[in-house]
Amino acid sequence: MLQLIMTFSINLEVSGEEIFRKLKQTRGTMVAPVFRLAVLLCLVMTVMIMVEKLAAGMVCLVVKLFGLKPERRYRWEPMISPDTPADLEIGALSYPMVLIQIPMYNEREVYRLSIGAACNLEWPADRMIIQILDDSTDTVAKDLVETECQRWKSKGLNINYEFRDNRKGYKAGAMRDGLKLDYVKECDFVAIFDADFQPESDFLKRTVPFLIHNPEIALIQARWRFVNADENIMTRIQEMSLDYHFKIEQEAGSSAFGFFGFNGTCGVWRLSTIVEAGGWKDRTTVEDMDLAVRSGLSGWRFLYIGDIKVKCELPSTFKAYRYQQHRWACGPANLFKKMLMEIIANKKVSVWKKIYLIYHFFFVGKVVAHISTFIFYCVVIPLSVLIPEVEIPTWAVVYLPTAITLLKSVGTPSSFHLVIIWVLFENVMSLHRIKAAATGLLEAGRVNEWIVTRKLGDGINIKTKPAVEVLVMKDAEDLAEVQVSVPLLEHHKKPQIRSWQRFHVSELWMGVFLSMIGFYDVWYTKYGYFIFLFLQSSAFFITGFDYVGTFAPCSS
Repeated sequence: MLQLIMTFSINLEVSGEEIFRKLKQTRGTMVAPVFRLAVLLCLVMTVMIMVEKLAAGMVCLVVKLFGLKPERRYRWEPMISPDTPADLEIGALSYPMVLIQIPMYNEREVYRLSIGAACNLEWPADRMIIQILDDSTDTVAKDLVETECQRWKSKGLNINYEFRDNRKGYKAGAMRDGLKLDYVKECDFVAIFDADFQPESDFLKRTVPFLIHNPEIALIQARWRFVNADENIMTRIQEMSLDYHFKIEQEAGSSAFGFFGFNGTCGVWRLSTIVEAGGWKDRTTVEDMDLAVRSGLSGWRFLYIGDIKVKCELPSTFKAYRYQQHRWACGPANLFKKMLMEIIANKKVSVWKKIYLIYHFFFVGKVVAHISTFIFYCVVIPLSVLIPEVEIPTWAVVYLPTAITLLKSVGTPSSFHLVIIWVLFENVMSLHRIKAAATGLLEAGRVNEWIVTRKLGDGINIKTKPAVEVLVMKDAEDLAEVQVSVPLLEHHKKPQIRSWQRFHVSELWMGVFLSMIGFYDVWYTKYGYFIFLFLQSSAFFITGFDYVGTFAPCSS
């Protein structure tokens, strides 16, 4: 009996060794070649991104070293003041008609800020038309916005409240319909602000002169300044990413090619350009980029002015941020697919500008960047622990990513100490961005999904303010006719959220995957990758369990 057991054990051991040997052989002959190709593709994409970052950085360095501010590259003259009695008539006539468009959708928390900022712009009242484009489905929000418009109209402002009972075309549809109104025909330029943006009073005086004196310029883009960047770690990370986008990417595109993607807000357009380009189109969820590309292909130039900053709010809840990033990654990829042949066939711009649009702006910036980040750092590098036949060079694993990170961190030097957390969180978000980019390229399920990024305004910090707000009181003694609004944020109620709504399953699975490979590296391969793998898996777990951002109990 004992001999039989020993014989069985020996045969089992031999069988196990045979199976392991065959698996190893299969891995070497079938898996390794495919994986080697994946590594090569990732290295090529990483080098492409590195070259792109270096090129953009060099352009911005030259601009800074030689003091090539917009005022030196283009003609700019201050507007004649209409306040001096002797120049009253001449000064007023020198101001072109400007349309201010503010699209809104259920903006209870921030509507006053944007409307008030627009109404306080330093521009002759008879030379400015403010247009509030409201698609609200929330009747309370609609009444709030309409009442605010009436309040400013009673002060002599030319403000028009335009309401649509449908959301056809979303933001693009609202602005397109707004431009069809008769009173818009007398306007020369249109300034666009989203509902949470608050321009300084001199915004038009600093931007419009560039359009007046430089007929080749179609768009002036200002920079965003974030009022809630210090709210939590997620908003700090967003600030780092967006500061790089504005300070480096937008500046480089403006200085080198006179082209960049319109950010959808804080910009002033020449109205004739919008008409010439075919107007606002709702074929993608990035109507702003769509218009910019079509205008650029018509030969128009754009100018980014980093010294002009407009206050705005970053999404502070992870759910809102995910929806925003889906739209920002899906839309450009979808637009690239729709416009590739149009760019190639265009005869109004140079070959170099076509190459810039196709390769740099779209392919590297909107496709490769998302694919490389997730596939290389979250899939290929971890799997290399399990496939020792393929070795990734040290320069690709350490030096190149470090260089790219340092180049991207120059936008916000004050947050440099958060750079590791920033990289880990960006890798987490790359999971959503690559899915969104694939959705856009394949025109799959959520390709046209538009969910407005919810802003909390100051409401989340309100604890002691009254629960209601008086809107209209015809007679102080007739309380029956007082209209009131509901609170900005309702009193905290314990939300009834099911587990699959509370947790983010994709992030949790990625956390499990990376942590298991990390333990394998500790016990067997001992490559040292486990440090990165444990850190990255922790970032996925933290995000998966929804421990990032601000918790808003009534978020939808």
